[in-house]
Amino acid sequence: MPANKAFSELERAAVYRAIAERRDVRRGFLSRPLPDELLQRLLAAAHSAPSVGLMQPSRFIVIRDLAKRRAVHDIFKEANAKAAAIYEGAQGDQYAALKLEGILEAPQNICIVCDTQNERGHKLGRQTMPETAAYSTVCAVQNLWLAARAEEVGVGWVSILDPIRLRAILEIPDHILPVAYLCVGYVDQFASQPELERSGWEKRVPLETAVSYDTYSEGSKS
Repeated sequence: MPANKAFSELERAAVYRAIAERRDVRRGFLSRPLPDELLQRLLAAAHSAPSVGLMQPSRFIVIRDLAKRRAVHDIFKEANAKAAAIYEGAQGDQYAALKLEGILEAPQNICIVCDTQNERGHKLGRQTMPETAAYSTVCAVQNLWLAARAEEVGVGWVSILDPIRLRAILEIPDHILPVAYLCVGYVDQFASQPELERSGWEKRVPLETAVSYDTYSEGSKS
């Protein structure tokens, strides 16, 4: 396909649909692993994400071994217990009822990390904002997430983990930054709303409260 060929109306609609229907999936994973060719497509989508200076700092650790996933799940349980202690009363009960991971249910997990010291790109764009290396890896996460949704594959991001212990389990070197631990797999369904919205934990804010022009404005509607 020529690079300058315009997207059709249906193709544009599919992109926006994937964005609108992307979900952070924590439940309903099926036990069937992804076929290798599908997994490679998702990883290729992530690898093609924009990166500052074309440094491509993202690395992908695919975890299918059950013992490894159980070890990560133990980290989650301890971190989650500490997090739960922050909330009290009705909010504490609500937090305890939330399903916040699918580490063991999903047949494969993917840890996406960032080589922040990668010399590719010759540090272009990182002189004043070195954190853009990690931002580049976040773009890779989003690429994988949207491609997965288009492939009817669920993805859930688990951030309730002790990164030091995660490094030890996955043998991640000190100079490599863990960015995202993802539960990935086929699911029985995609929810019509994000789970935290559906459960009443938080509400979305309208776009006009997040947009301002020329200068920053808190809660702007202009």
